Amino acid sequence: MKKILKIERISTILFVFFIAFSSCTNELDITPQDDQDLLGDEFFANESSYKQLLAGVYGNLSLTGIDGPGSSNIEGLDAGTSQFGRVLLYLQTLSADQMIWSYENDPGTREIQRNLWSADDPIILGMFGRSHVTIAFANNFLRETTDAKLTERNVSDVVRTEIVAYRAEARLLRALSYYYMMDLFGQANFATELDAINAQPLAYNRVQLFEFIESELKAIESDLSDPMTNEHGRADKAVAAMILSKIYLNADVYIGQSKYDECVTELNKIINGGYSLAPDYLLNFMADNNTNAARNEIIFPLISDGINTQNYGPTTVIINGSVGSIEANGAEVGVGAGGWGGALRVRKQFVNLFENSIFDTDTRNTIISEGRSKEITDISDKDQGYIIQKYSNALSIGGYGPDQTFVNTDFPLFRLGDVYLMYAEAQLRGASNATQINALAYVNQLRSRANNPQAIQSGDLTLDFILDERSRELHWEAHRRQDLIRFGKYTGGSYNWAWKGNGSNGISLPDHMKLYPIPAASLSTNPNLTQNPGY
Repeated sequence: MKKILKIERISTILFVFFIAFSSCTNELDITPQDDQDLLGDEFFANESSYKQLLAGVYGNLSLTGIDGPGSSNIEGLDAGTSQFGRVLLYLQTLSADQMIWSYENDPGTREIQRNLWSADDPIILGMFGRSHVTIAFANNFLRETTDAKLTERNVSDVVRTEIVAYRAEARLLRALSYYYMMDLFGQANFATELDAINAQPLAYNRVQLFEFIESELKAIESDLSDPMTNEHGRADKAVAAMILSKIYLNADVYIGQSKYDECVTELNKIINGGYSLAPDYLLNFMADNNTNAARNEIIFPLISDGINTQNYGPTTVIINGSVGSIEANGAEVGVGAGGWGGALRVRKQFVNLFENSIFDTDTRNTIISEGRSKEITDISDKDQGYIIQKYSNALSIGGYGPDQTFVNTDFPLFRLGDVYLMYAEAQLRGASNATQINALAYVNQLRSRANNPQAIQSGDLTLDFILDERSRELHWEAHRRQDLIRFGKYTGGSYNWAWKGNGSNGISLPDHMKLYPIPAASLSTNPNLTQNPGY
């Protein structure tokens, strides 16, 4: 059993949140029905409640409601279209060149994977809504932990000292949500704890969001725990550095400025923070990745626990979905033998990245091709297309997670392997504080760890190589759309993949599709938002 902030009580705390706040369709306009009764003196009489209240903010990254894994607290959306990690995976990976989902009657999936989405897509609304719920929860935590309120409640000096770090973590989780809004939508409803709860939120654009995220993360750095010293699943200085490095690496896209030196500065904080690569690549994606050697590589996970946080999140979806309808390989990966019957497969462009013989022994190559065709001419035909077995509900010490549907495998939102590739890319893009020697060393550490026999030489280290290597190393980890946009290959026709733009061999996408539309439901509740061009 995993523990994060006494994870067995997260459902209780989320119950308080979900009852205290009305339907989250209005995102940041989350109105307390009876704040004093539910989050008043009785609730805070036990000083441990502050830590549990923080657990509720974290819990929104894994859970969707209070009535089990199928419940959702976002009106009009089910758990499958509103679980944070799952909709992030859909918007960053299913929309690009690595993944195909068979069951296109699942709401929104057809439109996402064929790049046909509109402002009414439920997955897009799920991401927009779920992220804003985290922001609202973080704001509420910060309102409840002001110096004035702590003094009024006569909170002990010991707990007040701990709350300094809690508040920093809440601000980080809020910044993380705004980061994804900036990346995916280019704007967001904006409010902090200083805004009145019922006030109409402002709409921040990309430049404003970038400036807020950057200033927030720098402001809280000294209050966060040092890297690798916090409880499992809680954020620390390395997570803040990771978010900053991401916004700096993509700054040309976000604000039209290059910030590669700043990116490397943040990456070096992580590299020097005590992290190390797991000796086996696949340890990062197993049911005990919180206790095996992957704990030294994973910088921030989305928690998945087969008992306490059952949810239809990314790892439950990936592991069950990666079981082939022919192979019935579910027992190998710790779920039902038939899994979800061939729900997920890979597009041929991803397969092509592993077709050189040097990848025959590469442990990142988990493609299962026997008896299958690489081409997918009919998405609904579950027997077309190769499958992969990257993620698993198996334990590194033998055995499996405690449940055969809801897996025990944390989703590695950020990990050291990504840091190494980001460093190499920033060096190639002109960072003056990065060296080619280090860039080569980091890339070759990844290759060596993967049992790839071919080390990279200086002449091999190009941006095209980095883009391909990022796909080999980080596939199905919710990075691909962002990567393709940064490399200028997501829209337009210079690089097409199977079913891009709804063409079986791929067609050009218009440039406005670098951003998702603002959900129609969100536009109707906040007149300060404006629809993105092209929608």
